[in-house]
Amino acid sequence: MRWRLLVTPPLGGAENMAVDETLLRRAADTGEAVFRVYAWAGPTLSLGRNQPARDGYEPAALRDHGVSVVRRLTGGRAVLHHREVTYSVTAPDALGCALRDAYRRINEIIMSGLCSLGLDAAIAAPSGRAPLPSTAPCFEEPTEGELVLGGRKLVGSAQYRESGALLQHGSILVDDDQALVAELLREPVAPPPPPATLHQALGRIPQLDEVAAALFNAVRAREDPGAGELVPDHLFSEGVAAATERYRDDRWTWRR
Repeated sequence: MRWRLLVTPPLGGAENMAVDETLLRRAADTGEAVFRVYAWAGPTLSLGRNQPARDGYEPAALRDHGVSVVRRLTGGRAVLHHREVTYSVTAPDALGCALRDAYRRINEIIMSGLCSLGLDAAIAAPSGRAPLPSTAPCFEEPTEGELVLGGRKLVGSAQYRESGALLQHGSILVDDDQALVAELLREPVAPPPPPATLHQALGRIPQLDEVAAALFNAVRAREDPGAGELVPDHLFSEGVAAATERYRDDRWTWRR
């Protein structure tokens, strides 16, 4: 399978989700996989596809903290995108016939890249049933197959499949600000236990380009030695614009 590599500039939540969706459609059409690394234009809370959220968050708290909200195409729980690096992988289903196979294959790429930075990252072992969709923060606890450091969750990921292709994207924490997710709720809850972070593990704050280079080198080492850059011009097309409008629509964001 041919792989392409892409770094995009910081975008708003709706735009970021629209680009990932466009890449998902592209994977079905071309048979290529794309590993994308990106950031967000401002603090953004992303909700899982099936996560109940309507009336669960306090609008005043969101405004006070300058946090916007978007709902992902993928499942899982809420993630605050701010002090982190986000990745996405879009690929045809041939990457892994079973969701678990593709999930592990992608996470092994990420683990290899992060280990090259000097981290002792590992894949979490099975620990019971996956948590149900809820307003609990994504980084509350690791689930099977996710990446951990010293037993604490470092990377939160979710996957979605449609029309012969898959999208997996997730958050690699640079610093821990995930406790803010609990503060945005209408009903107070205990803050989640502290997750692992790149800053804590490395003793410094790596830049996005450094993390991207490590992940891209892992793609070349494990999947496609000839993986090259994907020119992003076509991603900012009418299709992306239409998808962006859907992700901006409150009927999608607050549908549950």
